[in-house]
Amino acid sequence: MPLTDIEIARAAKKRPIQEIGEKVGIGAEDLLPYGHDKAKVSQSFIDSVKDRPNGKLVLVTAINPTPAGEGKTTTTVGLGDGLNAIGKKAMVCIREASLGPNFGMKGGAAGGGYAQIVPMEDMNLHFTGDFHAITSAHSLLAAMIDNHVYWGNELDIDIRRVVWRRVVDMNDRALRQITASLGGVANGFPRETGFDITVASEVMACLCLATDLADLQKRLGDMIVAYRRDRTPVYCRDIKADGAMTVLLKDAMQPNLVQTLENNPAFVHGGPFANIAHGCNSVIATTTALKLADFVVTEAGFGADLGAEKFMNIKCRKAGIAPDCVVLVATVRAMKMNGGVAKADLGVEDVEAVKRGCANLGRHIGNVKSFGVPVVVAINHFTGDTEAEVQAVKEYVATQGSEAIVSKHWADGSKGSEALARRVAEIAEAGTANFAPIYPDEMPLFQKIETIAKRIYHADEVLADKKIRDQLKAWEEDGYGHLPICMAKTQYSFSTDPNLRGAPTGHSVPVREVRLSAGAGFVVVICGEIMTMPGLPRVPSAEKIGLNAAGEVEGLF
Repeated sequence: MPLTDIEIARAAKKRPIQEIGEKVGIGAEDLLPYGHDKAKVSQSFIDSVKDRPNGKLVLVTAINPTPAGEGKTTTTVGLGDGLNAIGKKAMVCIREASLGPNFGMKGGAAGGGYAQIVPMEDMNLHFTGDFHAITSAHSLLAAMIDNHVYWGNELDIDIRRVVWRRVVDMNDRALRQITASLGGVANGFPRETGFDITVASEVMACLCLATDLADLQKRLGDMIVAYRRDRTPVYCRDIKADGAMTVLLKDAMQPNLVQTLENNPAFVHGGPFANIAHGCNSVIATTTALKLADFVVTEAGFGADLGAEKFMNIKCRKAGIAPDCVVLVATVRAMKMNGGVAKADLGVEDVEAVKRGCANLGRHIGNVKSFGVPVVVAINHFTGDTEAEVQAVKEYVATQGSEAIVSKHWADGSKGSEALARRVAEIAEAGTANFAPIYPDEMPLFQKIETIAKRIYHADEVLADKKIRDQLKAWEEDGYGHLPICMAKTQYSFSTDPNLRGAPTGHSVPVREVRLSAGAGFVVVICGEIMTMPGLPRVPSAEKIGLNAAGEVEGLF
């Protein structure tokens, strides 16, 4: 029986976190340890390296996810280990895991096999408390808004237009829409509200895009929490919550240093969802890593139509960074599913299905190239893949002006990712990237939405009623027209229909709602049936998670 991910992680020979810090020049005095194997990096150290030159930035993204699995985080970790193994000084930067998906569908998000970040159990559970701090800061603001209304409503908030919802880091569909303040005068004024998942909170987005604590407090203060009867906005700073929220987030703002199974340094920090928020780890972690290493390997959530698009159009634009190479992860199994094969039949060789399914991969290659960045396809190898199936993917990718490299990091760690690492290093060091976002700041908001829908999703049109278009125009008049767009849509398809696999054309993108995230600095466009509060599946992963007789966690993968 092969070992499970958690068994491999538990057997890891971890080094003290101070040794990991030393590898990239972080002294023990600049680490705030959380136990022996994880630590936060001090703001004073981060400030001290700001003037150093940047290393090369490698973005790992993927095709649209399928139930067959793609292994984006696994590839990110494997590539980081591979680069270190070939003599490059490399760091990995990924997001923290949300409890919602851990107990829902996924059961963990720290890589897999012999390409993992440890301590795996800690990372997938409470870790260093960052998400609790974000939830608390968000909840403090929610409480202070209702409290302000209760004690006389000096700001003249229209309680029908309070847009600040509540959050909890759990998949709980029962909380999507609630009525608050029931029970009489003592409990305030009844109103409709609801919960989103913590990773969809604008506080999370602010923390992940802020450059330091002063910038964080400004962003928090800029968040719009409600509107008055005359439709003028009420900001977080008007409620006077921004200072206390920043205090709650003081430690959460510092990146978390951990290690891979091969004892290479990794930052795990921040965790905005990619199908709702902007789907990248924190700017402060990525920009700090670029000062410490020659190569930084980071990932963007879900498929390249969501995570990579937002990485390029939002994170790179805001942080002033650009990828030198993009690695697009695909699997033979996922190609077969996109080609119409049922999950139960994936073990049978089917080269024709692989060829049919490659259309999804081809579209992602073209989309990423449109940002002016070179693309390499990583075929994340599964033991059941046949030579003919792998060759079919390689041949197809060659027709798209790119190349595909088989990577066996899941089974073999850095030995399995060496070929991929060498090619990625070669491309990044060649300096051929000519990165540019696909729309300028000054483009009108609705036109930006259309640009993403047509150029990335290959849709024919965007469907939005007059109310939504008028709202976008009003925000432009209020000075928010320069903001980028954060599309909230299903991760399973280029379209808004999760069942439409492959590379669909002739579809429309229906916009259900738009939300202004003035603090984070983007406009969220909610499309189709996407939910900002997920629900648990019929059989949640939580049913299989527990402690064994030795007091160890079981069931997290």
